[in-house]
Amino acid sequence: MSNDAMQRDNEEMTRVGPGTVMGKLMRQYWLPALQSNELEAGGAPVRLLLLGEKLIAYRSPNGSVGVMDHRCSHRNASLFYGRNEEGGMRCVYHGWKFDATGQCIDVPNIPNGDAFRQKVKNTAYATFEKHGIVWVFMGDQSQIPATPRIEVMEAGEGEIELEFAMRESNYLQCLEGDIDTSHLAFLHVGNVEPEHLEPTDPMKYVVANRRPELEVSDAPWGTTYCAFKDADGGGKYLRFANFMFPFWTQAPQGEFDTNLFSRAWVPLDDTHTMSVTITWKRRPPTFRPMKSGEELPGVAPLELLPNTTDWLGRYRTVQNLANDYLIDREAQRTNRIYTGIANIGMQDQAMTDSMGEITDRSREHLSPSDIMIARTRRRLLRAARALATDGTPPPGVNDPFVYQLARSGEMLVDKVDSWQEVYEARLKEAVRIAG
Repeated sequence: MSNDAMQRDNEEMTRVGPGTVMGKLMRQYWLPALQSNELEAGGAPVRLLLLGEKLIAYRSPNGSVGVMDHRCSHRNASLFYGRNEEGGMRCVYHGWKFDATGQCIDVPNIPNGDAFRQKVKNTAYATFEKHGIVWVFMGDQSQIPATPRIEVMEAGEGEIELEFAMRESNYLQCLEGDIDTSHLAFLHVGNVEPEHLEPTDPMKYVVANRRPELEVSDAPWGTTYCAFKDADGGGKYLRFANFMFPFWTQAPQGEFDTNLFSRAWVPLDDTHTMSVTITWKRRPPTFRPMKSGEELPGVAPLELLPNTTDWLGRYRTVQNLANDYLIDREAQRTNRIYTGIANIGMQDQAMTDSMGEITDRSREHLSPSDIMIARTRRRLLRAARALATDGTPPPGVNDPFVYQLARSGEMLVDKVDSWQEVYEARLKEAVRIAG
């Protein structure tokens, strides 16, 4: 592929604003945008940057949520400073008021303004709430799709854990880090040897052989991989993971039978991403203690800075680019932590953010260990271009139940004739919470 073609592909894959190829694809889906507890009934609106659009989110005094363009349709003053009143948001500049659909419902500075206000409508987007998440649909408001049916979202009330964290780079390189299986053996456990682990800990297969065999396939929900390693007694240790349209990943962070877990890489704009991790509380712990009783290195809690009202002021991490992720060079030198960075998520974030806001993929030298990444890029581009050229709906829009067939996780098996058959058979036996 020529350098020009690679640059064109990179532009189309990474740009998400209005009118872009990938931005149009993203706007076909419901997006997890905020935590419900960010919005107080009748309280202050929140600045919300989403797909490159500057919006406000607010909860009306009656408890319903509105999301709209932050600019008043009169003279573009920001509705962030507006009054959150029953029935809508009122601009404090001239008193114009807009309901949750964006319709102007009051123009008190205009005599006999009823006929005039009916012609004025601000951009506003549909919302719904579930499991403490405010979801937003930014596409054609006359063709709102069914709500997403990702399996972990079918859990009962109170059975979900949420984690939001912002990254300072494009969504795609964040997403690609989550579907890259070979980095686990280096970035996260590069200093761990099999003898450090309990005999029953499957992580011993990861560190005993840091060169996984890998097979990848397209799937109804996106792409999937299976990584193979030899196990005791001639068996196989398998790791399954998925990319799900438009920006979801399922990493093999636990046993396949109970690994109800999904992560969204929500583009705030072209160069900032919100990681939204949704986990079933009843899933067993992901990482098991070592023989010494100590946790694996780097398993430290995520620390966040207090939220501010800035466009990029939500869920910023204490460890970040500005402070080099608080890297401990002594811990790295002594091999106490392979990276020297505490917290596994921050290890990933340091790598993806260090690539630059939008990485130059023309400099890459992809290897066989990167086939999941290459396949996912092609799948995304094909779907985005098909939508742009002939209106073909991308996967999951018309059939949201395809996501309930997607599961990630690790397993030990005696033999593997077909990894797809192993996957399907274990899925039938796995814990299911589909609604």
